[in-house]
Amino acid sequence: MLSLPLSLFFLLFVHLSVQQFPRFCATPEALTSRSCCPPWPGDGSACGANSGRGFCQDVVVSDLPDGPQYPHSGLDDREQWPLAFFNRTCQCAGNFMGYNCNECKFGYYGPTCAERRESVRRNIFSLSAAEKQTFISYLNLAKNTISPEYVIATSTRAQMNGINGTVNPLFANVSIYDLFVWMHYYVSRDTLLGGPGNIWQDVDFAHEASAFLPWHRFFLLFWEHEIRKLTGDFNFTIPYWDWRDARDCQVCTDELMGGQSSLDPNFISPASIFSSWKVICTLPEIYNAEETLCDGVGEGPLFRNPGNHDPNRVRRLPTSADVEFVLGLSDYETGSLDRRANMSFRNALEGFASPETGMAVLGQSTMHNAIHVFMNGSMSSVQGSANDPIFLLHHAFIDSIFERWLRKHQPPRSHYPTSNAPIGHNDGYYMVPFIPLNKNGEYFLGTKALGYEYAYLLDPSQRFMQEFLTPYLQHVQQIWPWLVGAGVLGGVLAAIITSLIIFTCYRGSKNQKRSAYGERRPLLHSSDEEATASYQTTL
Repeated sequence: MLSLPLSLFFLLFVHLSVQQFPRFCATPEALTSRSCCPPWPGDGSACGANSGRGFCQDVVVSDLPDGPQYPHSGLDDREQWPLAFFNRTCQCAGNFMGYNCNECKFGYYGPTCAERRESVRRNIFSLSAAEKQTFISYLNLAKNTISPEYVIATSTRAQMNGINGTVNPLFANVSIYDLFVWMHYYVSRDTLLGGPGNIWQDVDFAHEASAFLPWHRFFLLFWEHEIRKLTGDFNFTIPYWDWRDARDCQVCTDELMGGQSSLDPNFISPASIFSSWKVICTLPEIYNAEETLCDGVGEGPLFRNPGNHDPNRVRRLPTSADVEFVLGLSDYETGSLDRRANMSFRNALEGFASPETGMAVLGQSTMHNAIHVFMNGSMSSVQGSANDPIFLLHHAFIDSIFERWLRKHQPPRSHYPTSNAPIGHNDGYYMVPFIPLNKNGEYFLGTKALGYEYAYLLDPSQRFMQEFLTPYLQHVQQIWPWLVGAGVLGGVLAAIITSLIIFTCYRGSKNQKRSAYGERRPLLHSSDEEATASYQTTL
């Protein structure tokens, strides 16, 4: 239980960030004016304009054509994001970032965001026991801390419109962890066409097309960023699970992400903190039937049963050879630019194409998709998959493979589709549902530019430092008081034992002298001059 001062500290510390929807903009006034330009606390001006941090500007969306997969217009709040809600937002200058330009861009810090920082994401199995426990405790803290700055929409924008032009904001509180779960649901939910159960399913603003990798790169960076601010630990990074050649769920242990319950293998072991978690946004059929959105209310326990999946859907888990083949595909996107694309790096890595031929396959899940389906639980449904914390470990490794491909092929941004990709996936389309606005193509770039790296992609000397020496030194630092105490105690014991031995030997020598000579004689020591057979000690 947090003390009151610490709770207030957290509220102040996470006061400003970048997600949807900022409380400042979830008001009748903001929705009516269609402006989301909060003041920067440093000078009180909108977006920190008086200090040159940013400016409140009109939103200009791309007018380049989308693909034919989504034939509707004006029915979904995510079309031409964010115009259904706001047509004015903060546009930040320089290295500033945030819905009011209070943050620094990824990889920068300091009062003027001018200082560079590079973080390293590490293999979860290279973490010390204390680091693993810290990671789990951070996730649990985020799961149980209501976001002080953000709320989630529980209805569409049209449903918020009242009579006589009034606006009735329909938003709800949510925890910091569940905020990200909700965003992953929101970006992939079905389109409500009007009427119970009248939906369009062939739509997803973050999957099955070009934006899959840039969107999730951005998504993980912000998740990492929010946990850092919540905990005050700015060295925190999301670890990854290297699942190449795995035969089972290696991270499904009570030490890590939770083992299977002995009472019911579909649920998490009671020995894991994750067994107490409640999932949200896992009932799309009910939302569609009721023409509503996920409201963030708990819908039951987290569950998974790894390996108990349809073997026709996932025939095996990804191998090292699969990864290498996919990395060899030189085209980021091809053909239809969706899940039917052949010889597309993105489509093969996402898991809609064979990692042996590069050709699209129907009815099977490979690579990224295979891990989700293999978990056979909360992870295996796209909209609710982020409920399972394994999502983070899995997507961090997917992101590392994306990074390897970028370094191998060094594609210019022009290789990313600018038009005719499925809705939400063109280069110039603003990522749903983030505010401030970021385009897909802006994250079609390497990790170093964004201030982070993967341990296994470092050169050998750096890798040794990150994966072996640093954890060892951190472990030594954690147990240093015990080592000092043990050293002092050992020294005292050694001194006592040595003293006893000397005393015993001395007493024995004394007794022997007295019995042999009847008097005490001095102990003779040899030297260079005295080193003759005639000089012997009494010992």
